[in-house]
Amino acid sequence: MLPIHNRRVLWIALGLLLSSGATLACDAGRVLGMQADGPLVGLAGIRVSDGRRIVETDAAGRYHGLSRAAPVFVIKPAGWTLPRAGAHPDFWRAPGRRGGACTFTLQPGEAGGPLDVAVFADPQTGTAEEVGHYDRAVVDAARRAGPFQLGLMLGDVTNDVPALYPLIDRATARLESPWLHAPGNHDLDFDATDDVGSTASFRAAYGPETYAWETPQANILVLDNVIWQPDTRPAYVGGLREDQFAFIETYLASAPVDRLLVVAAHVPWFDTAAEGAPETMRSADRARLFAALQRHPRVLLLTGHRHTQQHVRHGAAIGWHGATPLHEYNVGAVSGAFWSGAPDAAGIPDATMADGTPNGFATLRIEADGGYRLAWHPARMSDDPATTQAMALHAPRVLRQGAYPAWGVYANVYMGQPDTRVEFRVGEGAWAPMRRVERADPRLLLENARDDLADALRGRDRSPEAVPSMHLWRGALPTDRAIGEHAVEVRVFDAWQGEQRARTMYRLDRFDGAGPAR
Repeated sequence: MLPIHNRRVLWIALGLLLSSGATLACDAGRVLGMQADGPLVGLAGIRVSDGRRIVETDAAGRYHGLSRAAPVFVIKPAGWTLPRAGAHPDFWRAPGRRGGACTFTLQPGEAGGPLDVAVFADPQTGTAEEVGHYDRAVVDAARRAGPFQLGLMLGDVTNDVPALYPLIDRATARLESPWLHAPGNHDLDFDATDDVGSTASFRAAYGPETYAWETPQANILVLDNVIWQPDTRPAYVGGLREDQFAFIETYLASAPVDRLLVVAAHVPWFDTAAEGAPETMRSADRARLFAALQRHPRVLLLTGHRHTQQHVRHGAAIGWHGATPLHEYNVGAVSGAFWSGAPDAAGIPDATMADGTPNGFATLRIEADGGYRLAWHPARMSDDPATTQAMALHAPRVLRQGAYPAWGVYANVYMGQPDTRVEFRVGEGAWAPMRRVERADPRLLLENARDDLADALRGRDRSPEAVPSMHLWRGALPTDRAIGEHAVEVRVFDAWQGEQRARTMYRLDRFDGAGPAR
């Protein structure tokens, strides 16, 4: 982040620009289309916005009537692409542009078929070293999982250090796709006196905070839902401003409804406050947004912020009155637990989240009919069959033969939902259901114990204290089998990726009073 003095100078200069009025432009401009074998021509009916108003281009591709003081952006229509520099699509103009600089150029040829999207939440890099972790662990993993036609960044790009934006953008650009960014609470300028001013550094890097982007498979609505409230505690809350609602409601009233609508933001739309504490998401704003979404039959909400992972299905109790529950996927963090934990041989911290989810990223595949599939991708994978892309298993190494079966195998199913079917078997025995439990992942509890017992720091920051996981299942291990090793297999019926399996082992021993007798 710029020093406060420098940012105040920036704001004074911007205020002088705004007061001059006539020097600011992009209240008018043009949208051109690049033809396959002909000259650029003006495109009619293309929507352009200043974040409040939406206007359409005329027969010559000209638009006018927008604000001189806000970023102006084109709502990319389905079937067209935009030039880009690295990961940045050329879809917006900052205040201060005028004339030819206010022209947008669209290129034809956007592919139909499935749309593959990389979804990143909370890279939260605070140092150049952490950007290196992001690049070597997460970007490398995403390159192996790709290619992607689009990327979504759900906020907290850095940890209060906007000066790192160019460095992390260079790493993201290695994925060779356009990226859309939403701001998070760690992308704010904390010396700002109001919410609009709090995203000045973000806007300078990424453009508008609330905008829309359309593809043949989906309409994507990107929202800044972090309200900065200086001199208040808490200093921010989830919600939306009136000017944002002006854009959202206008856009949603006319946006095509034959595609999936993806709403990408930072703060979860569900409230996470402790009893008696102020709400974390303004319920009135959520209700108004949900009412605007009601016209669209297929909606997916994507959020980040919490550095844990879960799926929430909204219903009437929270203000959604659609024919089916509204799906919100609260995406796990790229940085995991803030780049904490013991480092691996490459020097990259373990970064497991407090609910036991490994750090990584999500993928979203959207089909031509608006159907979608989600998956979680851990940043690093081992050869251990108990740790797969879908889950991680934990079981005791040894139990006494004939002991009361009070000890269990646990499966942390990263994309698990309350109705996910999870089963296990021992050896070639019958499959038995596992029970969903809300408790801490025992694998992370072991890391907590290792940190507690270590005589020296195992890494820069220790792993997070384990919290109850929303996607943990347990099955009691039998002790009435033969002495020796027993294989345990777990299968998960994932809603989007189909059946997934993982394996582990435990051993049964006798105990004769003097010690184990094998």
